[in-house]
Amino acid sequence: MANKKVVVAFSGGLDTSYTVMKLTQDGWDVYAACANTGGFSSEQLKTNEENAYKLGAKAYVTLDVTHEYYEKSLKYMIFGNVLRNNCYPISVSSERIFQAIAIARYAKEIGADAIAHGSTGAGNDQIRFDMTFLVMAPGVEIITLTRDKALSRKEEVDYLNEHGFFADFTKLKYSYNVGIWGTSICGGEILDPTQGLPEEAYLKHVTAKEEEAELKITFEKGEIVAVNGEKFDDKIAAIQKIEEIGASYAIGRDCNVGDTIIGIKGRVAFEAAAPKLIIEAHRLLEKSTLSKWQQYWKDQVGNWYGMFLHESQYLEPVMPDIEAMLTSSQRNVNGTAILKLRPFSFQTVGVDSPDDLTKSKLGEYGEMQHGWTAEDAKGFIKVSSTPLRVYYGMHPNEER
Repeated sequence: MANKKVVVAFSGGLDTSYTVMKLTQDGWDVYAACANTGGFSSEQLKTNEENAYKLGAKAYVTLDVTHEYYEKSLKYMIFGNVLRNNCYPISVSSERIFQAIAIARYAKEIGADAIAHGSTGAGNDQIRFDMTFLVMAPGVEIITLTRDKALSRKEEVDYLNEHGFFADFTKLKYSYNVGIWGTSICGGEILDPTQGLPEEAYLKHVTAKEEEAELKITFEKGEIVAVNGEKFDDKIAAIQKIEEIGASYAIGRDCNVGDTIIGIKGRVAFEAAAPKLIIEAHRLLEKSTLSKWQQYWKDQVGNWYGMFLHESQYLEPVMPDIEAMLTSSQRNVNGTAILKLRPFSFQTVGVDSPDDLTKSKLGEYGEMQHGWTAEDAKGFIKVSSTPLRVYYGMHPNEER
């Protein structure tokens, strides 16, 4: 009889390396699949492939879903100015969903009997992977050796060494998760809620030759089309260009404390130059091109969109409805946002947009009205005060 097929969501790290070897030794035909959402270099992918075969995998595949990730999630995160707790750009959260979707799709394509991943029992990723697999690959067994056996790093390393696989799995002071939408940093001083990270903990440092520079990001219907005048058809390339510029100023560093899906608090540091610059540039342009109530309601649904992504609810049927509203809101978000960059910081400067509502001929704020008279203004104010005059006329003792 043929061996059963298992797809391992393979990152090349210790847990998934152990999983590939152990399942191979247990008699499974292992298909190692690395789902890339923009965080792996070509060198890393080549190393992953070489190691997968050394570990005993029958097959290895890279599933590049970077552009799919942009089209189906990232652009809506930009439309919604999504920052969890007004801080974190939800990088790992959203990437894991699309990695899981790619793995589930591949498992169905090859007729796999099982899917395996290396998540532990104390984090969010186990939920993102399991929920996606349960929905997208029903009936396929889910195997999680690290979680189920509560394996220690030493146990996993010892097993790999005993079976002839040697790699540098030294537990570093900091752990990094690098992606197109930012790098998360865990460990070290992050474990102490009174401390921040030292300079050496970050991967990107100030290398800009100039102390100050201008960054211009041009949007059409809410999507990036140019950076400093250079046009981009490829949105991923545009994001990478902004990251390159912003990272040279070490922009986008912060630390987020938030609620995990399983209910405990978590703390993570990150550096995310591109997301921070893009979102603030986009927000600045929206302030000039959207109506008051467009901004208000878009903020509400954008916040929900981010929460659903983080909470592993991307497949909830309401998500396309939210995306439709966010897309509609962007029809007049056109123009260029101007930012000023300095080491470790930036500021918003202004916008140049054909849809700028501040250019109204009806009046200039704080200057002169053209669309109404002084008497119109006094009447408007008097009518607007009516509810308050009614209330305090009835309750004079409650005057503040």
